[in-house]
Amino acid sequence: MQFSVGSLVKARGREWVVLGTQDKDLLLLRPLGGTDAEVTGIYLPLERVEAASFDLPSPEELGSWRSGRLLRDAARLGFRSSAGPFRSFAKISVEPRPYQLVPLLMALRLDPVRLLIADDVGIGKTVEACLIARELLDRGEIRRMAVLCPPHLAEQWQNELSGKFNLDAELVLPGTARRLEQNCGINQSIFELYPHVIVSLDYIKSDKRRDEFLRTCPELVIVDEAHTCVYSGKGRGSRHQRHQLVYGIAQKLDRHLILVTATPHSGKEDAFRRLLALLNKDFENLPENLSGKENEHHRKRLARYFIQRRRADIRDYLHEDTTFPRRKELEVSYSLNPQYKKLFEKALRLARETIKDGFTGKPTNRIMWWSALALLRSLASSPKAASTTLRNRAIYSEDSTLEEIDERGRRLVLDVDASEDVEPLDVAPEAGVTGQDEQSKSMRKRLLEFAIEADKLSGKSDTKLEKAIQIIKALLKDGFNPIVFCRFIPTAEYVAEELKKEMKGVEIACVTGVLPSDEREARVLSLAEAQRRILVCTDCLSEGINLQEMFDAVVHYDLSWNPTRHEQREGRVDRFGQPRDEVRVVTMYGVDNQIDGIILDVLIRKHKTIRSSLGISVPVPVDTNQVIETIFEGLLLREQQAGKTPQRQLELFEEYLRPQKEDLFQKWEDATEKEKRSRTLFAQRTIKPEEVAEELRSQRETMGSSKTVEEFMLDAIAAYGGTVEKKDRGIYAFQLDGTPQALRDAIGIQSRFNGAFHLPVPPDVHYLHRTHPIVEGLSTFVMDTALDPKCESPARRSGVIRTKRVEKRTILVIVRYRFHIVGAAPRANSEWRMANGILAEDLGVLAFSGSPQMGFSPLSKKEAERLMDAPPDSNVPPDIAKKQIERVTSNFDLIQSYIVDSAWKKAEALLDAHKRVRAAARLKGITYKVEPHLPPDVLGVYVYLPVI
Repeated sequence: MQFSVGSLVKARGREWVVLGTQDKDLLLLRPLGGTDAEVTGIYLPLERVEAASFDLPSPEELGSWRSGRLLRDAARLGFRSSAGPFRSFAKISVEPRPYQLVPLLMALRLDPVRLLIADDVGIGKTVEACLIARELLDRGEIRRMAVLCPPHLAEQWQNELSGKFNLDAELVLPGTARRLEQNCGINQSIFELYPHVIVSLDYIKSDKRRDEFLRTCPELVIVDEAHTCVYSGKGRGSRHQRHQLVYGIAQKLDRHLILVTATPHSGKEDAFRRLLALLNKDFENLPENLSGKENEHHRKRLARYFIQRRRADIRDYLHEDTTFPRRKELEVSYSLNPQYKKLFEKALRLARETIKDGFTGKPTNRIMWWSALALLRSLASSPKAASTTLRNRAIYSEDSTLEEIDERGRRLVLDVDASEDVEPLDVAPEAGVTGQDEQSKSMRKRLLEFAIEADKLSGKSDTKLEKAIQIIKALLKDGFNPIVFCRFIPTAEYVAEELKKEMKGVEIACVTGVLPSDEREARVLSLAEAQRRILVCTDCLSEGINLQEMFDAVVHYDLSWNPTRHEQREGRVDRFGQPRDEVRVVTMYGVDNQIDGIILDVLIRKHKTIRSSLGISVPVPVDTNQVIETIFEGLLLREQQAGKTPQRQLELFEEYLRPQKEDLFQKWEDATEKEKRSRTLFAQRTIKPEEVAEELRSQRETMGSSKTVEEFMLDAIAAYGGTVEKKDRGIYAFQLDGTPQALRDAIGIQSRFNGAFHLPVPPDVHYLHRTHPIVEGLSTFVMDTALDPKCESPARRSGVIRTKRVEKRTILVIVRYRFHIVGAAPRANSEWRMANGILAEDLGVLAFSGSPQMGFSPLSKKEAERLMDAPPDSNVPPDIAKKQIERVTSNFDLIQSYIVDSAWKKAEALLDAHKRVRAAARLKGITYKVEPHLPPDVLGVYVYLPVI
């Protein structure tokens, strides 16, 4: 016997719903009322499977007035195959914010999906991209997907896909690829074996690996930090390889491609157009100036592929508040103690001496340049970093080129540009020399003497550290849990060690680049259990791990020499999902430290001013490292003039710096103006708010919302004998001691737990969404006990309620619909074609005034839902209640035709929704068909009687 998707069958002594077939002999089944975790395959030649039907409720299954509501909500929350406009929502572990539906709707209007998501930092670009991927998978339009991202973001993507979208993806990194390949067959690729992968851009961009990936590339590719994959046309380095990779992916015109970046434009017109050309090759030839009425058609076309929003754009979208914390910023200065200041001045003189004979031209001169810069930066960081740097010798091969020396120097001393897909290097650099001549030996001796001096300046002699301790103690006193960012590993370890001595009863952890990525995350997560906690780290954590649930303040112990790094550090806590209303940011700088003053004045403050005025960050419009090198050329190469006071020396340097600073600021202002125009030109106008509101209403009506989850949890726990106490900030304390043991086993918690129904939530509180194991376990338990007449349960399939809300006898029926959705493309070999179709489930609450025998009048949907909340105004004796239910069930065939008709109407509405949101499918001749399985399952029958 052949069973279609959605059919009800009986096997192994229980009832199941058919999900599909792998072949003619293997049937995939899910228990009626069960979850996806219980899906089972049955081999038909060995096991008997027969068609089943759903019995009407028995008059013996009478319950109280809340019985129907509990049953309705348990059934609705148990759906994993939603009949709403979006197929994926029943299988995800988060309720998307209304504004996050806009990219999804945009994507579903494109075929193939080619979309650039460029929302601001912290809005949720990852969630938006994953939502599109999950929807395409659940619609049967793709089977495989890949995420390409910088290696330090790979685990974040894996956690998002698994934790929020219930998709298990394999990490393809240098350390995992060989293990994954061991499971491959002959000539089989990792990307053919594993349907969902997260791949390091750095790993896959090489020629050999790139060709393999392009050969076996999945139907959907998501590219994170997509702006790093735009080729500037210079050289054949890392960026060129990434461009070749993504360009190759885009060449297959029917492949779905989602590009994700927070910095798509930033005034760089050519790069922006090359990025857009990955979506549609025609975009590379867009006019340079897209303003004006004559270019309106270009803007409209581009708007279908491109979405870019600031926090202000979505904060009150569709009148649903999306809360972002206020950022309170403070700059705190410190002065070096006399001994440290003297060491700093001696190091500055030594730096000038070592490079005075020539800045460029010879490899040895460039080595000395980087050594001098390393010395000054380490001294500005901490005595420990300075001591380590002073003892380290610069190691270069004898045939090192100037380019190789500069590349290594920049990685060690400067800050890697945030647009590169490499993790910041946080080891202490070198200031020593390796030569054996007398001059080199004399230099090493002086550096060792400096190192010994630096060793004596740790602890109480370190005024920077003492100031930091004051700052951190104040933050803890105000209830904040701070992250302290340092530039170098020795500094982070030193600061963490000293904080542990000073702060008892506070959990302190140090995370640096010496730890593997999984150990970093484990160390951070272990801190979440502490009431008071401090995380000290380097920029290895400035991106890749969202820390907003555990920390709410940032201390910049060391200034980054790249202002974008500052923004990334602060973005770890200042983002959606931060439980606090306010986050703190403290920037430390030395008043008698020329280096800090220059960086703060030229880069950091300007960057913050632009963000404050525009609402987003605009990166430095030129190479930040070139700016830094130019600044320090002026600082180190200008000779101290005899007879000039230190103040006058500083004034002379500032005079030298002023024209370069003004030129940089002018370029930055120009980039800011271009960004403003870009925001205006490319504002999202293709999806209207009212369209989003309609789809959101339809989806919530089908599946329930966070409010549905909240009402169900509170009602069900109380109904089964538990207690619920409301606490502050939307948090509830659930006590389960009075509930049945079977219920506690079902949800996996034996005693008590704290839960909340809206993000953000603290780390020790469960976010109770519809697919959370607690909610899923409770809804399954309610359904199972309600469907089993031998179980005592407050959720029962029938009931009689006498209430003032009705004037005549009214019948209410809870119906579960099952639909079979089939999609087909005109080409027989289309990858899109759904072989078995898709199961969709929906719930109906139907009400009739009157009786089946004497005639009845249907009530509206709104009136029927109102009855579910009607409390009893007087009791109904059990014998009368039983007779009332018998009168309905014995004559049920008289209203069955109305219920069947409602199923067909639901099928038509589902078909319309499927076509409406996937409008692009019609353009390629894709057709849908939705068939209801009849008759629908009658879950409950309830009679409402007027008060006599």
